[in-house]
Amino acid sequence: MNSYDVLMLVAKAADDKRAEDILALNMKGLSSFADYFVICHGNSDKQVEAIAREIKEQAQLHEIEVKRLEGLDAAQWVLIDLGEVIVHVFHRDERSYYNLEKLWGDAPLENVSEAFTS
Repeated sequence: MNSYDVLMLVAKAADDKRAEDILALNMKGLSSFADYFVICHGNSDKQVEAIAREIKEQAQLHEIEVKRLEGLDAAQWVLIDLGEVIVHVFHRDERSYYNLEKLWGDAPLENVSEAFTS
């Protein structure tokens, strides 16, 4: 499974748990450690946790190594490192505070909308 396939798997898993404002940044050429960043948010701690757990479960089901998972206990900002795809699942308030989209503003957006229909 290539990094784009992993990206689409992550986007679908997040969408399945009703993550909001799912955004994928193409980090190729901007980052030496990941091809894509996925940023999304949930509206409650429980939703953030559910989104993160679904992404982890789908990755494991497809034999994608979860290299690191941090922040699940607090469920304010969960980071899931899948190697070439790094996922940031925020609580809504935390997302606006950290504003990773602005931090990585040079990165082009990757269209993941086709993952939502499959």
